[in-house]
Amino acid sequence: MMTRRNTLLSLGAVAAAVASMRGLFDATVVHAAQVFPYVKTDAQWKEILTADQYRVLRKAGTEAPYTSPLNKEKRAGTFACAGCAQALFASSTKFDSGTGWPSFYQPIAPKAVLEETDITLGMKRTEVLCSNCGGHLGHVFDDGPKPTGLRYCMNGIAMNFKAT
Repeated sequence: MMTRRNTLLSLGAVAAAVASMRGLFDATVVHAAQVFPYVKTDAQWKEILTADQYRVLRKAGTEAPYTSPLNKEKRAGTFACAGCAQALFASSTKFDSGTGWPSFYQPIAPKAVLEETDITLGMKRTEVLCSNCGGHLGHVFDDGPKPTGLRYCMNGIAMNFKAT
């Protein structure tokens, strides 16, 4: 039986596949009038990030679902930006969304992430960026659990985890 959730998950998987190809066409993350505190040149980013991290964080790519070990991470700790190490999400806000990406219902602090309108792929979504370095983390949707009703659907490769 095709439920609304199954339909949305299927569409999400297709959108992720298409989004993951964005990095193949050398898309550049451009954020209008944004100046971030943590700045590196393109060459410096390539030195400190893996090729996949660079494609996601700096070119707004998407990792394949169910490929990140962070999706199954259940220990207490903090999820931080793989680019600049800024704390992004507490493990206490993580939940299993069934989408194949690490999901959280709120950031660790209100200013830890920035949200911008993303109109790529022919749809309107809300992109989530690290507020310190501007790295692309994923997208936020309004189908999450209480207390916020939000689902911050993040690329695991864009984050590191530190257990407490």
